Amino acid sequence: MELDDDTCYRALRARDSRFDGRFFVGVRTTGIYCRPICRVKLPLARNCRFYPSAAAAEREGYRPCLRCRPELAPGRSSVEAGARLAQAAAALLDAGAFDSGNEVALANELGVSARHLRRVFDAEFGVAPVAYAQTRRLLLAKQLLTDTPLPVTEVAYASGFSSLRRFNAAFRERYRLTPTALRRESATRRPAMLRFRLAYRPPYDWAAMQSFLAARVVAGVESVRGGVYRRSLRAGTGPNAAKGWIELRALPRLDVLELRVSASLARWVPQILNRARHAFDTQCDPAQVAEVLGELAQASPGLRLPGSFDGFEVAVRAVLGQQVSVAAAHTLASRFAARFGEPLCDTLAARHGVGILFPTPAAIADLDPACIGELGVIRTRSRTIVALARALVDGELRLAPDADVAETVGALHAIRGIGDWTAQYVAMRALGWPDAFPAADLVVLKALGVSKAGEASRLAAAWRPWRAYAVIHLWRRWSMSNGAASPSPHEEESQA
Repeated sequence: MELDDDTCYRALRARDSRFDGRFFVGVRTTGIYCRPICRVKLPLARNCRFYPSAAAAEREGYRPCLRCRPELAPGRSSVEAGARLAQAAAALLDAGAFDSGNEVALANELGVSARHLRRVFDAEFGVAPVAYAQTRRLLLAKQLLTDTPLPVTEVAYASGFSSLRRFNAAFRERYRLTPTALRRESATRRPAMLRFRLAYRPPYDWAAMQSFLAARVVAGVESVRGGVYRRSLRAGTGPNAAKGWIELRALPRLDVLELRVSASLARWVPQILNRARHAFDTQCDPAQVAEVLGELAQASPGLRLPGSFDGFEVAVRAVLGQQVSVAAAHTLASRFAARFGEPLCDTLAARHGVGILFPTPAAIADLDPACIGELGVIRTRSRTIVALARALVDGELRLAPDADVAETVGALHAIRGIGDWTAQYVAMRALGWPDAFPAADLVVLKALGVSKAGEASRLAAAWRPWRAYAVIHLWRRWSMSNGAASPSPHEEESQA
């Protein structure tokens, strides 16, 4: 969005939630910066300065508002190449992937030069990646200090600081108070669950999201019960890797999703928050999507694009679902997790039905496909799953939101047994690509009144660049009209 002062001030005056996270306002008379939805007294227009990111406001010396809490603002999504690259870099920084790295390492991860990355990042966020990362660390620390009773030392390390001394110095320099002064209350013991809030731009159709996920849960790994989504989770790699579980529910009156994270995952909070935002599409601007989809989005304007916590899990689920119903795919995926997954060894998680960790690619890559076939999976799909795992282990494939879409789809097509439906479905959910379009999907074909994928693609061109959202709306419409919880199976894969 181009920052126009008049537009921003009108949005600020209206406290328009559609602009939340798209800009921040610095008030010269107070030295504080806020979200556009802040409920404090409206400042005069001449005292306002507008910024594309929290980091840009802090670079000018503004401190975050303690009332509207800028660290809770939803992020942004885009399909424009430069903006998407910048947002992929921001997602990596948000996840803490480069707390000990630099811009060159970040650029290498994204396959671009450091100079090009700095240019597109500054155009999108108004600061360099290094400055963004520093603000991200401090705002995350502010959130942990406010929302959890974690000791200050653990907050420092969880936020990406290498030492408590550096953390305290940066906090005092930027916010003019100590971490302990910010804390609302201290706790004498470590909590069982850490609690966070993920803001979104309303409307958000939480019921539809639950319905979609409930029809596709991997038993033992996920559950949807009583309006709450729960799942087991791994975070990190190597000796610092952690295992735990999360639960998430909607608080619609506050326009937030409440996320609870088991204390065993505390060190990896930045990564988990970022994965949750992707999985539940909190960065979507529904008004922007609805403007393009038109009548298709009118019945359910709050539908979101369900993402994933584990790209390999989604890809396996998609392969197992080839030519079978959603219910049958659910059964096969649950058997797969029970056979090859890892026990979480957490009594409370098991009580909630999420006591199994989905198998990693490394655990599957060297399997004899016949072992998978024992679960009732046909031989060709068993081979495809093993090949998929090997591609991930060998680094030939990445299934993450920051991955290059064209390269990833091409790498998926190169795996025998994966056709365009599976590749597009994985792009939708694992990569969060808003313009993915599984044209051969049977429900899409029926909804559009055509019989061939090429005809469906031609008709769907009007929905670009939000065709993945159009697919979700078509699936939802079919489910409602046919009294089913989920759509019918997709067409046979061309290579299966």
